[in-house]
Amino acid sequence: MPKIKPAKADPAVLVAVADYFKVLSEGSRLQILSCLKSGPMNVMEIAEATSLGQANLSKHLKMLTQAGVLSRQPKGTSAYYEIADPMIFELCDLACDRINERVQQQAESLKALRSRTAVF
Repeated sequence: MPKIKPAKADPAVLVAVADYFKVLSEGSRLQILSCLKSGPMNVMEIAEATSLGQANLSKHLKMLTQAGVLSRQPKGTSAYYEIADPMIFELCDLACDRINERVQQQAESLKALRSRTAVF
């Protein structure tokens, strides 16, 4: 039977994927994405919803926009931010579900361990 070799990933693509995950690796940025799940918001609305300071929020919004995760639409004197690719929520849901499963497994293991050690 012939051996199937895995496809070799292009290093440039792997770097781009790593950079994308770096953008998502900050809790404040995930908090911003969560806020925008319900629809576009301006900076003041996002600041109020997240309790992030203006300078900190602006830094994160810029990074998310440059990465193509958010889009920015000027409207009058404000700019509204919205999710550029709603598939980001599928990715986040997948990660959250997996982490939740691991936490539950760890809790069950700890409970089993405690019940075994309580006998002694």
